[in-house]
Amino acid sequence: MQKDPRHLTPRETQRLTRRYQELAERLSRVGSISQGSVMHAPPGAWRWTRKVKAKTISVALSAGQAELMKQAIANHRDLDEVIDEMREITQELILSAAPGGPRRPRSQAPKSCLS
Repeated sequence: MQKDPRHLTPRETQRLTRRYQELAERLSRVGSISQGSVMHAPPGAWRWTRKVKAKTISVALSAGQAELMKQAIANHRDLDEVIDEMREITQELILSAAPGGPRRPRSQAPKSCLS
């Protein structure tokens, strides 16, 4: 990310805002989403595994279902990455938009060893 988010130039703010808008448009194009993983389970079978309420659930899939589920899982991972970047941009813009509270000075002395 940026150095100190409290010192964004107008150009940096514009660049971040434009990037945020690009990410929002990308979200609108995300297809089906799902969590979990798909594994080949011979002979000719597929398994979709995911966590539900702290329990692992497995479902048998056909080859066609497995391909669709793999794409939905990839879409979900992409969605997570987009949302993470949007969150970082939002935080950076908010911190640069208004003055923050006073910052406590950091102590330069090393912490003592307790062993």
